[in-house]
Amino acid sequence: MNVAVERLDSEWVDGWCKQVSAALGPLMSSFLETHGFPPGENVVALATDESHEATDDLVDLTPIPSDLTTLYWVLSEVSLPDIESGYFVHSPATVAEHFRGYGPVQVDDESPGIVFASDGGGHLFAVATGGRVWRSTTASWFDDFEGAAVSIQKFLEQIGQRVTDQS
Repeated sequence: MNVAVERLDSEWVDGWCKQVSAALGPLMSSFLETHGFPPGENVVALATDESHEATDDLVDLTPIPSDLTTLYWVLSEVSLPDIESGYFVHSPATVAEHFRGYGPVQVDDESPGIVFASDGGGHLFAVATGGRVWRSTTASWFDDFEGAAVSIQKFLEQIGQRVTDQS
């Protein structure tokens, strides 16, 4: 079933970055007291000239979905090791390096996907050219992938909700 999804908007991504960063402040300041150990480095890193160059290289290397390009024009990477088991949106340079090493992943009957994120359990998240986000069923590049979100925006909304829920 194909669901029509609006394209990712860079202003929306910028707002998401600000919202998640703001929610992380109080969460990390009470983390030690709440959990009994210090937090890792939880950060939403905005795009830089260097990450823009890496995005351009990624576009030249892969059949990158437009929403992933939009995402990387706003943010460079996300590292949230203390949100549930951890969530990580890889930098465009890392995505390109992994693509060179492993190639695309097969996601159901859609076109091949590009791995752009992972969780703390080693599961991978890939986006297909249609924009849907897929999650590996195991911590492997070569096993099955199942649907995780209808779009990168919905994927980010899920992560944002987990940050809020943990606050």
